[in-house]
Amino acid sequence: MYVRRIVTAAALAATLLTVSACKVDDLVPENAPLPPDLVRAISANHMGVNSPILVRLYKEESDLEIWKQRTDGTYALLKTYEICAWSGKLGPKKKEGDRQAPEGFYSVSPAQLNPKSNYHLAINMGYPNAYDRANGRTGQHLMIHGSCNSSGCYAMDDEQVQEIYTLARYSFDGGQRDFQIQAYPFRMTPKNMARHKNSEHYAFWQMLKKGSDHFEITRKPPNVGVCERSYIFDQTAETVAGLSPAGPCPAIEMAPQVAAKHHSDAAEAEKIAASLAPSEFATSTTFSYRSGQPITAEAYAQEQHRREGYDRDGKRVGGPKGGSIFSLFE
Repeated sequence: MYVRRIVTAAALAATLLTVSACKVDDLVPENAPLPPDLVRAISANHMGVNSPILVRLYKEESDLEIWKQRTDGTYALLKTYEICAWSGKLGPKKKEGDRQAPEGFYSVSPAQLNPKSNYHLAINMGYPNAYDRANGRTGQHLMIHGSCNSSGCYAMDDEQVQEIYTLARYSFDGGQRDFQIQAYPFRMTPKNMARHKNSEHYAFWQMLKKGSDHFEITRKPPNVGVCERSYIFDQTAETVAGLSPAGPCPAIEMAPQVAAKHHSDAAEAEKIAASLAPSEFATSTTFSYRSGQPITAEAYAQEQHRREGYDRDGKRVGGPKGGSIFSLFE
């Protein structure tokens, strides 16, 4: 045992020498540097480590994408993370305590980064936004965070949220004032739209798809506005800034390429839907959670979409034990 501790101490000393060029603060999670492999990927994609980012979330596929601005001003996909857990079902969050993860377009500023989260690190999504408030939706503290345990948030594992948080911090260090989160029920393809045609949320998802189409065509974040209690996209920043969420909408013109995609996809979705058998349409879960009541283990399991390998408390089941270099002495 004594020999083992000597060897371990030597290994620790070597590791500390390796990181001696870093400040002590750099070892604190909220100040950690980007992993070298991610820095190499950024460079290979003609991006800068401090260039702006954008986040896209997909519930059904359990994917979180980080997009980053390239030197030509467009955004490209940098990395896709498998969401560790999200709760509820497909559809927007409507009220405090419904355990639904939000869907829609949100904006994150530096003040929304939480380095002192109980769930390793956290990013407040900004729910409720202007659209949510205009439609009477309530709730607060909806996050992207660590711990793989969700009660209406998008939960990642700690290693993932560390990277996502650091990418956000680097973008703010580079001058980005806020970044956009696009949260979708699923990838907005004609096939998926057709499968979910019978959902009560279909009109809402058709509206979200207009923003998705804008990004797919332009590879730039759409300017998002709210008027007549609806999202509008593809307008100037000045136009959307002057809108009243409950007030009238201006005359809206979609860019020709965006309009062409939107109409083509809608026609394709109708064609696919017409060919589907009844059993091929997606069905909505009947699960519901009554706010204020304890949730049973069975109900919790039904509404929790968790990656395999994590327990109810968000702890990893089996596999190597995580921790810092200082855990070598445990």
